[in-house]
Amino acid sequence: MLRLRRMSLAGFKSIRETTDMELGPLNVLIGANGAGKSNLVGFFRMLNFMMTGALQDSIGRSGRAQSLLHYGPKVTPQLTATLEMETEKGLNRYECRMAYAAEDTLIFTDERVSFHPTGVSGPPHPIILGAGHRETALRQVDAEARPTVRFVAGALSRLRVYQFHDTSDESRLRATCDVDDSRFLYSNGGNLAAMLHRLRDEHRQRYDRLLGTVRLVAPFLDDFVLEPTGNGRKWLSLRWRGRGAEYEFGPHQLSDGTLRFMALATLLLQPADWLPSLIVIDEPELGLHPVALATLAEMLREAAQDTQLLVATQSAALVDFFEPAEIIVAERENGASVFRRLDEAKLKEWLDDYSLGDLWRRNLIAGGPTHE
Repeated sequence: MLRLRRMSLAGFKSIRETTDMELGPLNVLIGANGAGKSNLVGFFRMLNFMMTGALQDSIGRSGRAQSLLHYGPKVTPQLTATLEMETEKGLNRYECRMAYAAEDTLIFTDERVSFHPTGVSGPPHPIILGAGHRETALRQVDAEARPTVRFVAGALSRLRVYQFHDTSDESRLRATCDVDDSRFLYSNGGNLAAMLHRLRDEHRQRYDRLLGTVRLVAPFLDDFVLEPTGNGRKWLSLRWRGRGAEYEFGPHQLSDGTLRFMALATLLLQPADWLPSLIVIDEPELGLHPVALATLAEMLREAAQDTQLLVATQSAALVDFFEPAEIIVAERENGASVFRRLDEAKLKEWLDDYSLGDLWRRNLIAGGPTHE
């Protein structure tokens, strides 16, 4: 199974430099407001755009390069990133450097990939992808002639960032979607009904299990009504029936928390071969009833058996369901974000009497409010 084993990032927003951040199958990111959790998530979101050929669009939407570089281009003229992706055959590495350029944007001044086979000594030979380009060369190089490039491009393309915060009346979660738009779940859940339709038709047992999981949080639900309508019968909305009633309800008759939980369950309970290679979720606990957090934690842990997860949370109650070694703490030191994994040995005596969430609430572990 592909795994992002280690990453380093420097010069991106509040992240002046973070070296050798090791990632496991399940990584839970905690920290005070402004510590840098959202900025780390934002870097992965920028990678999403980059791998669709829309890096420059992402930079523009993010406030231009001035807003992305640590304290601006006069202090930090470039950002660098390295991602090491591990498989049974060896270690694939992607490295890039982006520098401040005219029109308040970023351009690649170095981009390269390499592969180090398992059991082979000596440094890997890098494949240089060039410099001066505005969009990643991973999508432009002859991948057929460069299998390492093809693999790294595929791995980064299967990385997905999810945030289901917008549940307003105009949100994509409540909107109509194309029934055929079901290759993968969108980052905002905008094709949720299409994904459920595909799951019901191709994996009925898993669909039934998902339905049962959603009922743990929404016991009033009988089933989703996933019948296409409109011209060519191509359009779906998240319609549903309540238990003991024939009347059909629409997506605007679901509470915010219920709708978010439906999206989370659809994301995390997909078949293994549908899952992204890395799932990044920003504040999945938002709007959920405390009882739903136990079910959410179970889904996260199960999904981590088939893929890799990075979950940013502000919920001490959710943290209670995880082990210290799964927790990464974001803090601010000297005006910059740093990330450290909890040391279970140092917390052993405290954990005899308190849960992790208790320690975080009491500000006895790093990640609580601080004053520089």
